[in-house]
Amino acid sequence: MKKQVLACLITLAAAGSALGQSQIDTVKVTGGSVQGVANGNIVSFKGIPFAAPPTGENRWRAPQPVKNWPGVKHADSFAPGCMQDSSMAVMFGAPAAVSEDCLYLNVWTPARTSNERLPVMVWIYGGAFAAGMTSIPLYDGTRFAQRGVVLVSIAYRVGPFGFLATPQLGREGKGSGNYGLLDMIAALQWVKKNIDAFGGDASRVTIFGESAGGIAVSMLCASPQAKGLFQRAISESGGNFQPPKYANEGGQNGMPLKLAEKQGEQFLSSLGTNDIKAARTLSGELIQRETGPSLSARFWPVYDNYVLPGDQYDLYQLNRFNDTPILIGTNSDEGALFARPGVTTASFGTQVHDGYDQKASVILAAYPSSSDAEAAVSSKNLFRDTAFAWPTWAWARLQSRVGKNPAYVYYFDHRTPAMPDGATHGAEIPYVFGNLDPRGGPPSAADATLSDRIMNYWVNFAKSGDPNAAGLPNWPVFTENTQQVMYFDGTVGPKPVPNLPQLQALNDYYSWRRSEAQKR
Repeated sequence: MKKQVLACLITLAAAGSALGQSQIDTVKVTGGSVQGVANGNIVSFKGIPFAAPPTGENRWRAPQPVKNWPGVKHADSFAPGCMQDSSMAVMFGAPAAVSEDCLYLNVWTPARTSNERLPVMVWIYGGAFAAGMTSIPLYDGTRFAQRGVVLVSIAYRVGPFGFLATPQLGREGKGSGNYGLLDMIAALQWVKKNIDAFGGDASRVTIFGESAGGIAVSMLCASPQAKGLFQRAISESGGNFQPPKYANEGGQNGMPLKLAEKQGEQFLSSLGTNDIKAARTLSGELIQRETGPSLSARFWPVYDNYVLPGDQYDLYQLNRFNDTPILIGTNSDEGALFARPGVTTASFGTQVHDGYDQKASVILAAYPSSSDAEAAVSSKNLFRDTAFAWPTWAWARLQSRVGKNPAYVYYFDHRTPAMPDGATHGAEIPYVFGNLDPRGGPPSAADATLSDRIMNYWVNFAKSGDPNAAGLPNWPVFTENTQQVMYFDGTVGPKPVPNLPQLQALNDYYSWRRSEAQKR
């Protein structure tokens, strides 16, 4: 009897040992080996370098190959955020630490072996291309991983460190003004080479991001440098289909290279130099101080004819883009976060006439301002539609018209006591990641149900390119004829595109701007 008990204990011990060893915890990647941290059935690897530090001579250069490290690197904590005004990230619970040495990524995996070939989702943070960090708690990938996905979050340079263009930089090599986008591409190349070791499937990668991260997803969909690095794309409140910005045109951001280079030279002059070599010796803190507040958005990705070959609307019409299934959408009250105080009928009229020129009357008809209160609402809605809603609508229409893969479009309109007028910018993120903010108390049953549905849609899309599955309301493919979008509000289901008259007015405006730009 004693022998039988002893044999049983030995068997159980061996089984327990095998079970523990079957969880992936140490992985060999480009540069060396990394050891993660287990939390239940999920192992996280934080702070994995995917490129050399972009410091010293590597400042304002494309990301360079990662440097090898000896032994096993303990991947147990986030790297500092890229150089920025960290006040916004701190507001969302991230550490304040920033550094130019910031090209690191993080992985959450549920895989027990490296041959599971799970779908991979790569998160790109937002922040107006001026801020953002992977360490913001809302972006924790644990709950995605619990649903059978390998979740990766990547860092990229922001502000002047990521998007400075000058003629000198242009002569040094390609990509001037788009170093932050090149960081994303380098991270995706790392994923392609290494993610299989974490149990992921390098042939089933979904890129997704919000705000500037969603705009970056759109840019990667149009960049020849990103071709083959992902198979699906999700953009939350992002899109880059407006014409290039030459002066003070309303609702436009990205500049042609020559204008961005002129802006870059002016920035160097404000630092007291006109030489890139000298500027590379300046402290990062000095450069950041000169940049200004967190969301000043002085620097933006550039149409450089390399990373971004040109106007994305034109590229799509010419079928020159990375054609994948897309899942894209916006929130109902996005403009509230950016609303300017003190808007009046007169000031709104001046703003529209200054920015929209010959199409000002078309815009004012779609966004009325007969009273100061009405002008304030129209001002925030015009920002919502130019920055987020129209680019998303244009993207969906182009994809459905010329793409071989489907477009799925959503409209997040979940209202709460804190957001009675609609969902503000970024309000969907806690629901997407399943990280509902505990500071207001336990989430309601309705919030938990909505988050569960959204996560199911996102994960289904990452698995197959189709968000639908049994037990979920059917999400129809967007077409130009039906233009149905999935509403996430009190009920979940398809409805017509919201705010269509306003989007059509903006379409008229952007078509005119594009025709004027082609005359240059």
